[in-house]
Amino acid sequence: MPLFWRIFLLNALVLITATALLLGPVTVSTPVLLTEAAVLTVGLAAMLVANALLLRIGLAPLQRLTRAMATIDLLRPGRRPEVGGQAEVAELITTFNTMLDRLEDERATSSARVLSAQEAERRRIAQELHDEVGQTLTAVLLELKRVAGHAPPDLLEELHQVQETTRAGLDEIRRIARRLRPGVLDELGLASALKSLATDFAGPSLSVRHRLGTDLPPLGREAELVVYRVAQEGLTNVARHARARHAEVALRRTATGVELRVHDDGTGLGDAPEGAGIRGMRERALLVGADLGLGAGPGRGTEVRLSVPVPVRDPDRNGRS
Repeated sequence: MPLFWRIFLLNALVLITATALLLGPVTVSTPVLLTEAAVLTVGLAAMLVANALLLRIGLAPLQRLTRAMATIDLLRPGRRPEVGGQAEVAELITTFNTMLDRLEDERATSSARVLSAQEAERRRIAQELHDEVGQTLTAVLLELKRVAGHAPPDLLEELHQVQETTRAGLDEIRRIARRLRPGVLDELGLASALKSLATDFAGPSLSVRHRLGTDLPPLGREAELVVYRVAQEGLTNVARHARARHAEVALRRTATGVELRVHDDGTGLGDAPEGAGIRGMRERALLVGADLGLGAGPGRGTEVRLSVPVPVRDPDRNGRS
């Protein structure tokens, strides 16, 4: 029976019962006697309670659907309200779940396109930094070396300082280019890229260890890039916000694929809302069907966990669906 008719008949039943009582043998004196007032009060309370209970039971699935609408997050896919209730309510919940399926597919497709464009732009900028700026600074270093060979002794110290500054700038340009597009990932593989990443983030105030399994299954180019970018963003957050002294990057084989863990001994997440970096990690994880979790690590600090299944979901095929 449709929801409209159920509510209508329920209220009609209450009104018919009240009318029957008024037209029946039950009378009300003037002034109202105490016993009559008690009977009327009990009858009214019983009808109100029955009406409330029946409406609560009938509308409970709609309340669950409302809570799901308020809390659903497309970056945490798979959560669906349970289908229940009468025909119209069940159909509404089923339609909502179908809409979520479509929205998650469309978001995954658009995210794949956006992230692919980002990677292409990173590759272009890294290439220009390496070819244009890097070569220019290299030419400047060579020219400074030539000038230093003919400069008077009182200018040699200043020229050496300019050379060191230029060399430091060239090293920084190369480091930025490596972070934009990790050539070592394409050339030497994921394990070597993660080792290089840990070395890049290590410094006087932060020690970064790496523990990488030797029996890792093949992941494919897209999945390796997702693992690398999540590790990179995790270490970036450690260096910028955690105030940590030690961090660790671990990659191991699991029963269903591989698991990446980035752990630090810093201040932890606290009550801070998720920023663009964490949401970016979640979007990357969705591309390959991976599961991303953030929480307190063993002891203190924060731990980022990325579980990548094998075989990995193909983002290109997902984009065509």
